[in-house]
Amino acid sequence: MRDAGNTVDQEAEPNLGGRLLYVGELDAASRAMAIAGNVAGCATLAVAEDPMAHKLAMRDGVVDFVVTSLDEALRILKNEIRRRKTVAVSVKADLASLESEMLARGVVPDLLFAGRPNELRKICHFGPREQEVRPDTPDLGVAWINWHVEQAPSRWTQQIDAMAIECLAADGQASRWIRLGPRYFGRSAQGRRALCCDAVAASEIIRRFGEAVRSGGIETRVSMGLRIGDEAKDFHFVPAGKD
Repeated sequence: MRDAGNTVDQEAEPNLGGRLLYVGELDAASRAMAIAGNVAGCATLAVAEDPMAHKLAMRDGVVDFVVTSLDEALRILKNEIRRRKTVAVSVKADLASLESEMLARGVVPDLLFAGRPNELRKICHFGPREQEVRPDTPDLGVAWINWHVEQAPSRWTQQIDAMAIECLAADGQASRWIRLGPRYFGRSAQGRRALCCDAVAASEIIRRFGEAVRSGGIETRVSMGLRIGDEAKDFHFVPAGKD
């Protein structure tokens, strides 16, 4: 399967379809982990008592469903896990009560967010099936790259993303992040991207973007940042005649 205009084979991208990720209570850290789970393709379960937490998560596309019981959540999750589809469900409940019910019913996630303590970790013996997911920092040799389309992002972002994905053809995780991540980043991230990838690929992305802006293929300023280890650089590409 291929996106229109996208030469990267999506079947080659790694994904976690068919697995259940439990992120715990919806806060900034677990929202970020839920977004990562959505991009990775797994089914995600979260919990929150605060109605505003659910409202914000639904508004930003972090979760697909808000339900009032574990029963409702499991009906949705089991169906999508069987189909290896992406879904995120949050339960309106107290954290301790939900986890106690999960324990009583034998609901053991395949993936558990290691960002905070919870009751499930006390009985989970993580082996081939259960894994703790940690927001680890990549190796020092990995490049952190970000960019910002300064004007008319709705016009230029798709073209720029396609160029980046071509440069990331050998990195299925990074190309999947660029392709699917924007669905879950919210309006504030429109025209902005950030990822970690191979340093050679990052350099090629910077080169391609610079050429596209200078040649007039991209008619807006593009600002970029690159960090490898302790070395950081900024780049600002400006269309001819718009200095």
